[in-house]
This record gives sequence, C-alpha cells and structure tokens, in this order.
Amino acid sequence: MPPTDLLTVGEAFQDLIFAGLPRLPRAGEELRTPQFVSTIGGGAVITAIAASRLGLRATIVSALSRDASTALRRDDVRVVNVKHASEASAVTVSLSTKRDRSFVTFNGVNDRLEGRLPSALARQRARHVHFAFAPRNCARWTRIVGGLRARGVTSSWDFGWNPRLRTAAGFSALVAAADVIFVNEKEAALYTPTRRRARNTVIKLGPRGSRWISTGQEARRLPPSLKLRRTVVALAESGKPSVVSAPAPRVRAVDTTGAGDAFNGGFLFALLRGCSAAECLRIGNFVGAQSTRALGGIAALPTSPTRPTRPSGPTRPTRPIRPTSPTRPTWPTRP
Repeated sequence: MPPTDLLTVGEAFQDLIFAGLPRLPRAGEELRTPQFVSTIGGGAVITAIAASRLGLRATIVSALSRDASTALRRDDVRVVNVKHASEASAVTVSLSTKRDRSFVTFNGVNDRLEGRLPSALARQRARHVHFAFAPRNCARWTRIVGGLRARGVTSSWDFGWNPRLRTAAGFSALVAAADVIFVNEKEAALYTPTRRRARNTVIKLGPRGSRWISTGQEARRLPPSLKLRRTVVALAESGKPSVVSAPAPRVRAVDTTGAGDAFNGGFLFALLRGCSAAECLRIGNFVGAQSTRALGGIAALPTSPTRPTRPSGPTRPTRPIRPTSPTRPTWPTRP
C-alpha cells in the first residue's frame, strides 16, 4: 500500500447540531429552532474528509463509531479504528448561530484515546501527520513529532480551546516541534506567548480570512532531504517573521460547526500540493467558508479548491483525478 498523503490523528464525535439560532441562550432560557442534524464530526474526521474530497490520499486514526467509519470510507478515507465495540462513542451538542457556536460534550471513548494512538500511528506511513486533540502527555508527543521529522514527515497540530494546556509541562516544546500550529483568533490569544515559539502559526479569523506567521525558528533541524529546508533556513537568517494574509470569500452561512477543521483540510491539501503561502490560505478560506453552507461540518465540503459543491447528504461526491507524482510542501518566504 502506498503511503498516504495526509494522516489525521485525534478525536471523533457524533455531532448533534441545533442551528439557525438567533443567538445563544441565556442562563435558564430555552430557545427553539426547526433546524437540527445529527452527523459525524471532530477535527480529525472533518479535516480528513475535506482533504480527501479535494484529491489527497487520506487516512484517519481515531476511535470511531460504525456510522462514522462507514461515512469516512464512503469518502475514500482509509480508517484505522482504535475503538472497542463495547465502548461508548463521544457525543457533542452544538448550539449554532450564523457567526458563532457553543458546545457541550460527552467524551466517551475519547477519555482513553490518547494512550492508544502512538502504537497505531507507528504502523502508518504518511507524508504529513495532522493531530487534532489536546494531549495530556506533551513530552511524549514531542518525541513522536521529532521522530516523524527525522523520517522526513512534516506535522501540524490543532489543539482547540483548552486552557489547561497553557501551563501543561512540555507544551512549549511541543508547539516548537510541530511544523504548523492551527489556531482561531481566541485560541491565538489563549496560547500567547507559547505559540510564538511555533515555526509556523496559521490563525483562522473567520469572516476576516486567515493569517500565516512564519518565524523559521530551529530551521536547521529540518531533515536536509526536505526541499523546504532551504526556504526556511533563509527565512530564519533574515531575523524577521514572515506574515502572509488572505481574505475570506463571502458566503451565506447556515452553520459554522467544523469550519475551522474544514479550513485545515483545504490548507493542508494546498500545502502538500506545493502551493504558495497565499494560495494555501486562500484554499483554506474557501473550503472553510463552503463548509458553512449546510448543517454540520461535512455536507457542503467542496470537491474542487475553486468551485462550490452543491450541499448534499450521504451521497458520495464526484472525486477529482489524483495526481501521479506528489510534491513537497512549499513554505512561505518574506513578502
């Protein structure tokens, strides 16, 4: 079996989404809405499907329900399932407005997920590994990311909103070890100043687009075999960070659940196709925006990085032709 382009590792959920709310409810208040959907979600799930629909070979390592595994395979995502049949799946309730959302989660099997991931990950071959969970043992994952780098495998991490991580032992070293750190605007503030140690930080700004900040720190530790090494070393020697921004397209949003994870899938598709920094942001913005056109994080994911896809249910989308020769990621240079 050829190595996968993108391996996503992390949590999966059954998402129960109450959408179309005029606002989030106040304490003790009940709001009613005619819009509801039950769908699979979680960062590892949505990012894998988004990238697969665009044409990457994608694999996921997670604890998945039978319905989730079936849906992922329908989108040509290879599944490595570490969930035992008797274990309860994780469930998230999402209250969604056009511009914001809040969540309540039953973590289920995800409480036991982290300990099962390293051995499953060790058996996979991939060009890039994207992690989508908040680790408890940062030092262990720093060693794992370092091992990936030694084999010429790049990595990214989306920790989500987790205040505990700010003071967690080893978190700063983990942030510095990954090639890309994804955050939204609130998470960027939460993880300051730790995130400033990141080699590359991608900040998702919602309707204001996105921003890629590259510092080039520890660039000389990149494997010499990687084509991106020369660019990042030159950036580090410049002594100044590179900042690239891209605006968001305008869409009529129905539900923002999973939009950040969809962005990650679009961005990583472009990165692994060797696109420029600005193009990575543009495609990430496009995929994230398109995902808001239907309830849930999956139904409106596009099959093209330039053309919207008609939002659909479980019907399998038309797939693009996969290129025969993959390219290395291209990292930003100073504008």
